[in-house]
Amino acid sequence: MLKSPPLSKPNSATCPIAAGRAWRLGAVVLAMGVLIGCGAPELRTQRDTARAPSVLLDLPPMKLFSSLRPAKITRSNTSIARDFMALSFQLENGTELSQFTRFDGPITLRVTGSAIPASLGPDLELLIARLRREAGIDITRVGPNVDANITIETLPHADLRQRIPNAACIVAPNISSWDQYRHAARSDLSWTNVMRREKLSIFIPNDEAPQEMRDCLHEELAQALGPLNDLYSLTDSVYNDDNIHSILTEFDMLILRATYDPALRNGMSRAQVAQRLPAILSHINPAGNRVSTPPFTPTPRAWINDVEAAMGAQPSPNARRAAAARAVNFALSQGWNDSRTGFSLFLLGRLSVGADRGLARAALSDAYAIYTARSDTAYHAAHVALQLSAIALLDNNFDEALRLTNTAIPIARTAGNATLLASLMMTKAEALTALGRASEARLVRLDSLGWARYGFGTDEQVLARSSEIASLARR
Repeated sequence: MLKSPPLSKPNSATCPIAAGRAWRLGAVVLAMGVLIGCGAPELRTQRDTARAPSVLLDLPPMKLFSSLRPAKITRSNTSIARDFMALSFQLENGTELSQFTRFDGPITLRVTGSAIPASLGPDLELLIARLRREAGIDITRVGPNVDANITIETLPHADLRQRIPNAACIVAPNISSWDQYRHAARSDLSWTNVMRREKLSIFIPNDEAPQEMRDCLHEELAQALGPLNDLYSLTDSVYNDDNIHSILTEFDMLILRATYDPALRNGMSRAQVAQRLPAILSHINPAGNRVSTPPFTPTPRAWINDVEAAMGAQPSPNARRAAAARAVNFALSQGWNDSRTGFSLFLLGRLSVGADRGLARAALSDAYAIYTARSDTAYHAAHVALQLSAIALLDNNFDEALRLTNTAIPIARTAGNATLLASLMMTKAEALTALGRASEARLVRLDSLGWARYGFGTDEQVLARSSEIASLARR
C-alpha cells in the first residue's frame, strides 16, 4: 500500500502563542497519500527516495497555476455572520478573545530568509493581487530590507520542526524575524495580549514542494490579516482544521473584506462587532440576504478530540482507527449528515485500508455519497475519489477507477491542487493502461508529471509517487 504523511495537527491548536499549518506533504493532509498501510505511516520528506526509480528520466517542465478559481459562496449572511463571530473571537484551543483586532491603514509585507524558492514570488504576487481585488485590503510587498508590518521568512523545515514538531508553518505576533521568535518570551507571542496588529511574522519552509509553500502563504497570511480560529463546520474555507481547502476561497475573501470594513475598528467588543456585522454583510454580499439559513448544530469538543486523535502522530494505527470510529459513531448519534460526518467516515476509511479493505471501501463510499450530495463539498468528494479510485485499482475494477478520476480531475484543477490533480491523473493513466488504451494513458501520464513537480517538488518524489500508484494496478 502507498504510505502517507501522518494526519497530524499543529501544536498551535492547543497553544495561544502561534497559529500554524499542520504538516503534510503536498497540499492536503488527507489526499496526498492514496492509501495507508497496515503499519504506522511514516513522514515522507523530499529526501526520502527509497522507492524512486534508480534512473531518473527527463521530466516535463513544472506547471504553475496562472489563476485560481476558488469555490463560490452559497450560504446566507446569517450563517456567515455566525461564523465570522466564532472565527474572530476565539482561538483554536477554545480561548476567548476579548476584543476585535486587525491592521489599521495600508499594510506592508516583505520576504526575507535564505534560499527563497523561485516559485514563492509568483505565488505570493498572485495572492496579494487577490487580497487587494477580492478582499479590498491595501497590502503591498516591499523590499527585504524595509521595515514591514508582515515579515515572511523562509527557513529549513528542520528549524521549524525543532521548535514546533507538527507544524509546517506558523504565524506569530509582535516579532519581525525567526531570531526574535526564538528568543521571545511566551507572553510576548500570545495572541491574547494583542491589542492591535502592527507587526508579525510568518515562517515557512524553503525546502518543501512549491505547493506546500504556496498553501502556507494562503493559510498563514489569512490568519495574519484576519481570524485566528478554525471551525470544522465550514465546508468552503481554509479556516477549517480538516485542511481540505488549501487556497483562500470566496468565503475567506468575504470574511477578510468584512474584517477590514470601515464600520469596524480595533478594540471593539464581541457585542459591538455583532451589532454592526449584519449591515456590513448586507452591503458587501447582498445575495446572502436571499439565501435561507439551515439549522445549525455546534461541534462538541468530544468529536473534535476523537478527530484530532485520529489525525494525530501517535504510533498506534489501531488507536487512530478506534478514534476515527468513535468520531463516526458520535456524528451518527448526533444525526449529522454534513461535512463532519463525511470527514469522520473519510478518516475511518483512510485508516482502515490496511486492516480491513471492505470497511475502508464502505466508509469511503459513504463519505463520497455525503460529499457529492452537496454542491459546496464537491472538492471534498474529489479527495475521497482519489482514495476510492486507488482501491478500485487494487480490485482490478479499472472502469470504476476511470469513472472516479474523470469526475474528480476537473475539480482538482479548478481548486488549484496540483498534488491531488497529479495523483488522480496518474491513477487514471494506470486504469487506461489496464483497459488497453495505452496511447491515451501516455498522454495523461505525461500531463500529470508537470503538475506533480509543483505538487511534490523533487523529481525523485514525482517518480516515486508514479511508481507507487502503478504498483496498485500491478497487484
